[in-house]
Amino acid sequence: MVPAATHSGAPDTLAQARAALRDVVPSLVALVRSVPDANSASVGTWTVGDVAAHLSHVFRFDTDALAGKPVPQAIVTTAGMADVNAKMLAEDGERDPAVLADRIGTLANEFDAVASRSRSATVDWLQGVRLPTSAVACHLLEECLIHGHDIARVTGRPWPIQRHHALLAIEGAALPLIAALPPTAFLNQEKASSFRARFEVRLRGGGRTLLVFDGGSLTLDAAGARDVDAHISADPPALMLVFIGRQGIWKPLLGGKLATWGRRPWKLARMFTVISPP
Repeated sequence: MVPAATHSGAPDTLAQARAALRDVVPSLVALVRSVPDANSASVGTWTVGDVAAHLSHVFRFDTDALAGKPVPQAIVTTAGMADVNAKMLAEDGERDPAVLADRIGTLANEFDAVASRSRSATVDWLQGVRLPTSAVACHLLEECLIHGHDIARVTGRPWPIQRHHALLAIEGAALPLIAALPPTAFLNQEKASSFRARFEVRLRGGGRTLLVFDGGSLTLDAAGARDVDAHISADPPALMLVFIGRQGIWKPLLGGKLATWGRRPWKLARMFTVISPP
């Protein structure tokens, strides 16, 4: 068992996240610049222009967090983040892809410069949560990977997600956030209230984590893979896309990107219906 805390605080994780962002951002900037119509529908009610503008907002507040500056007031749940994101989008009228591409590139350089000077092990993030500096960088990487996927899907351009980038996003950001936030934050409370299950997740190329669902709460258990309903072996890019709701589970299961076994493997499908990431 490798608990989330093991992944989140090591100095080399910050260095790896910075290197990953330097790999990803140029492709992301080029992708945003290539958008032919900023008004094309993308994800949910957002247009492609909305997605690009939102990405710039994430760069801004994650940079501010590392710099010790105030970050937006937000409750980190699906509804809470929808509210704060909508407010930031309403206050920012820029949707021109070329302008937003330049903005993201500039903000990425600023983030890397601030991260290079950071000497704090932890920083204040949204909802007053204290996070490892590396977790903020990995969160920014996760946002780039996911929203790059959203934009590429609309434009028809490729957006390959490298395994070690997705692994950083999951182990360096998602797991530390689950550990730091209230146990209700990542769940649809209406659907999760009657769900109880324990899953051992084995990330290919990474570690193992035990996810415990207990009547509306989600926690990480470092005690070992005992009383497990199912074991999950997952390719990190596939798990990230399924977890964040960008892909269903059946294609990666049939393609071998996800595999499950154990006493109650059918609970895996239910798990992805109760998860509601912020």
